[in-house]
Amino acid sequence: MKLARFASVGATFALAAALTACGSSTKTVDEQAAPGDNAGGLVGVTMPTKSSERWIHDGDNIKSALEAQGYQVDLQYAENDIPTQVNQIENQITKGAKLLIVASIDGTAITTQLQQAADAKIPVIAYDRLIRNSPNVDYYATFDNFQVGVQQATSLLTGLKVKNADGSEGSVTGPLNIELFAGSPDDNNATFFFNGAMSVLQPYIEKGTLVVKSGQTDFTTAAILRWDPATAQKRMEDILTSTYSSGEKVAGVLSPYDGLSIGILSALKSNGYGSGGQAYPIVTGQDAEVASVKSIIAGEQHATIYKDTRQLAAATVKMADAVLKGEKPEVNNEKDYDNGEKVVPAYLLESVIVNKENYEKTLVESGYYTADQLK
Repeated sequence: MKLARFASVGATFALAAALTACGSSTKTVDEQAAPGDNAGGLVGVTMPTKSSERWIHDGDNIKSALEAQGYQVDLQYAENDIPTQVNQIENQITKGAKLLIVASIDGTAITTQLQQAADAKIPVIAYDRLIRNSPNVDYYATFDNFQVGVQQATSLLTGLKVKNADGSEGSVTGPLNIELFAGSPDDNNATFFFNGAMSVLQPYIEKGTLVVKSGQTDFTTAAILRWDPATAQKRMEDILTSTYSSGEKVAGVLSPYDGLSIGILSALKSNGYGSGGQAYPIVTGQDAEVASVKSIIAGEQHATIYKDTRQLAAATVKMADAVLKGEKPEVNNEKDYDNGEKVVPAYLLESVIVNKENYEKTLVESGYYTADQLK
């Protein structure tokens, strides 16, 4: 995938304005409803879990925006249980939903339900996570997830002072010990994050600047099922026991999600990092969750990737509204997201690296969080 440029906060909000102002009126295939047929209709929205605060924000933002457009909304959370999400989607189809917005738990597990939706001429928008192995996915709204991985790796390198913030080579040449974590193998985004990160890190590993001392460099070994923090903590503890028991130190950890980062930091703290003059390694993250932003402010987690879910919700609702009116929604990528059955037209948004230096401007001044929430 062609890498996008890093987004500024200003560009991010300009995009939100563009989403509100722009749209195509070109009609789609005959299967789509005629304009006005779906006014006030039911939209089914299914989210993976409430255990991650970002999904709560996503669901709330989509629901309120759709209701503001006059639609009814059935918002469901499946608590990372695939059969529950399957039942929720089936129930929404039975209730007569005119469109489905699905953030899947397992991108391969709802093929039958999507066929049921197609048979009932219900369009489907994959939300943030690509739904795989089905021809019945009409559109995809997400962030540039390969670029998110690039940003995670970049924040790791700048934290280690291997690279400077301006992209030039830094003062530290290594060797530095790092460890790699990846997301859930049933989430299509996880491979984008990992591959994006490795596209940046691999050259430094090959020349010896970075050393993955455990030897665990492949996605399958590094992956954490269901993005579970406790699993990440246990894996970090096992790596420390098996690889670093002779006094060697971890300099950095690639973590693809804030929840995993908290678990990883807990394991490091239990092994003496963060006390007695022993600093924490440089630990990355994603989603700018409150606990991790507080950790960044406290000098523990180094950085996170901010993905403004308000904008993702706005883009998705804009897309849904166009489809429900029989129009063709705006997309900006029609080549990169092959789900195994088709290339799904997508709208990609951009993300921002957040660290101790810019969190206030990026998160507080933008209104994403209040200052009190981060105390």
